Amino acid sequence: MTPVELSRTVLRAVRCAVDEGELSVAVPVRAVVTPPGPGGCGDYATNIALQLARPAGRPPRQVAEILRPHLSRTAGVAGVEITGPGFLNIHLEAATATIALVREILDGHANGHAIDSGHDSHGSHGSHENHTTPYGHTPTLTGQVIPLRIPYDIRAEVVADSLVRIVASQGGRAEVHHVRAGEAVTLRPVPAPEDPAPLGADAARWALLHPAAHDRPRITADHLAQRESNPLFRVRYAHARARALTRCAARLGFHGEPGAVPVDVPGAEVLVRELAGYPHALSAAAAQHAPDRLARHLVATADAFLAFQHTVLPLGDEKPSAAHRARLALAEAAGTVLAGGLALLGISAPDYL
Repeated sequence: MTPVELSRTVLRAVRCAVDEGELSVAVPVRAVVTPPGPGGCGDYATNIALQLARPAGRPPRQVAEILRPHLSRTAGVAGVEITGPGFLNIHLEAATATIALVREILDGHANGHAIDSGHDSHGSHGSHENHTTPYGHTPTLTGQVIPLRIPYDIRAEVVADSLVRIVASQGGRAEVHHVRAGEAVTLRPVPAPEDPAPLGADAARWALLHPAAHDRPRITADHLAQRESNPLFRVRYAHARARALTRCAARLGFHGEPGAVPVDVPGAEVLVRELAGYPHALSAAAAQHAPDRLARHLVATADAFLAFQHTVLPLGDEKPSAAHRARLALAEAAGTVLAGGLALLGISAPDYL
């Protein structure tokens, strides 16, 4: 079960409670589902009980207790716990959650390519109906226009350029306006100490985007080094390795297919967790005007993938099995997320590195 599906599940639980007379509230349009915060547990958490407490005229924990059995009866949900003032922490059945997550990532990628390349006989784009949006893209900011008032500065330009795409991924529209000295700004990252252009387009953008806005970026040749200490290299290398695994598997006569990946496979559990957290990283980057949130999440995803990649292909005389197909699909999902995230930052993701 993916975050989007789980959000719908939470809303269905509210609707059931309302229909059965347990709650007297208007069913919200949207339920926020995120990875658990400090003190939480499980795979995902929602604050829906806190959101409904005031209109229901009940304490948040009491609302959570009403919703818990409706959530617990959902297929794919292994259990629900209540923590803090009334957060619902949801444990998913591991196999079901992983399969759904990988399928959503890969389906969104495949449909996105079909839409980009599909034309009708008159040369216009084909219908967009019934397609799956790219993984992590949501309608959260639909209808919202976000003004970005920036100074004439290269780092502010690059941050704003990335935010235009990140905000668009959440359904909104960011409009960039330059202001002169003394005028009010809404986005003013600490300027770079020197011109980053000599690093080249990709490394220069990473050098300006990876640090938080309040941190001074480092403009050094370290961003060009093809070694483990360079976060940009790790992200792009992880993407290239994911693509290489697909090519190697094809030569061995098998392809990726979403399936159960046991948590005891080295790196699998962490990789699944990072992939599941990608939509939250995107929405946080858009809401906080912080593309560094996305950049850091890509580094964590890449590191998890690099720990996992060695388990994907058969070894020695081992024959490809359903387990290998499932691991390959998970690896391909990681590559898809890394490529998509880099594209939102305006950085290329080469298949060969």
